[in-house]
Amino acid sequence: MIEPLYHRASGRCDPRYYQIAALLVLLLYGLIRLGLDVRLSQAIVVLMTVMVVQYCCGRLWKLAAFELRSALISGFSLCLLLRTNALVLAAATALVTIASKFVLRWNGKHVFNPTNFGLVFLMLCTRGAVWVSPGQWGDLAFFGFLVICLGGLVVNRASRVEVTLAFLAAWLALIFGRSFWLGEPIAIPLHRLQNGALLIFAFFMISDPKTTPDSRAGRILFALLVALGAGFIEFKLFRTSGLLWSLAAFSPAVPLLDRLLPGQRYQWRKPAIAPTAEIKTAPMKGNVYEPIAA
Repeated sequence: MIEPLYHRASGRCDPRYYQIAALLVLLLYGLIRLGLDVRLSQAIVVLMTVMVVQYCCGRLWKLAAFELRSALISGFSLCLLLRTNALVLAAATALVTIASKFVLRWNGKHVFNPTNFGLVFLMLCTRGAVWVSPGQWGDLAFFGFLVICLGGLVVNRASRVEVTLAFLAAWLALIFGRSFWLGEPIAIPLHRLQNGALLIFAFFMISDPKTTPDSRAGRILFALLVALGAGFIEFKLFRTSGLLWSLAAFSPAVPLLDRLLPGQRYQWRKPAIAPTAEIKTAPMKGNVYEPIAA
């Protein structure tokens, strides 16, 4: 069984459908118009693998429904970010991504964002055979996707909006502050910001409600730590993909943040409206049932 698109209890559409639509539009636009270096065969392998692994893990862990939505979000994100010359490594990345959701858990939560973990794990294991595309799309595509992402925050009233905004504010401050300190022209920090990987990271990865701290204060602190860590990796260690490495490094600290700054656990689906209490009845007297106090 696949869970429904619209939940009457919450009164609105599941926000993951908006995310899926945004990523799909971007992927199709990139393949057709931008000429992104994404092979169609690799995209098919990744998407098929995430769905098969999601189904198999769901059966193994005895889940009530086939959770397709999160698998598709991870799959489309991998299609846009993952680069490799071997289809078997693409499939392995997709397998590790989905499997991590089921295996790496603590107190009922994912320890790592699945896409982030899959990419970092394969980059560590393959030593260059798997890498991440920065996704330079050009001004039109970048700002178009930025509008779509910001629209998603408004349309779906995302309850994790502060982690995205806090991260973007900190990252912008780091990028522009460093350029100002070095005396670089404004075009350099603007160019650094105009890449698709940054938007996917900010709106679909670090904002994952299943891996961020439960409290608002915890999420803001987490976003600041990730931004500072990424800045250190990219500008001090001079390594690419600093955002991914930093998120992977700080994700294990989320349980500690939840303990220090407790909050309400996020659920994709709000609880259904409680059913009306059953009326217990006594044996019928004549033609009338007499109610019994519960």
